[in-house]
Amino acid sequence: MQFFARMSPLRALRDLRLFLHQRQPHELGFFALAILITSFFVFAFIKDSTIEKVYRPDIIYVQQWRLDRTEAEILAQQKVDQAKKDKEQAELEKEQAKTRAEFQRLDNKLKRWGI
Repeated sequence: MQFFARMSPLRALRDLRLFLHQRQPHELGFFALAILITSFFVFAFIKDSTIEKVYRPDIIYVQQWRLDRTEAEILAQQKVDQAKKDKEQAELEKEQAKTRAEFQRLDNKLKRWGI
């Protein structure tokens, strides 16, 4: 245990200063570059080691209904669902028309350039 008793942070810093003082300037540059590159890789591995929580979507495959629903309730629900479906379909068609128009403009530009 005498070995550890002789260790001191001040002695270690003094020894490091003496070691660095005896080095040439280009050696110190390479030393700094080596420390920088090593630190970058250690930081990159630490940052990349985080594990994100897996996203698990809440999927409803089948919607269950009461068995004693009346015909009027069924038709009312179908009208509500059809309205939602029509709205979504209209939005989809609008987006598709917008995309078609963008591609048509691009095609027209390419034709003007002779491509």
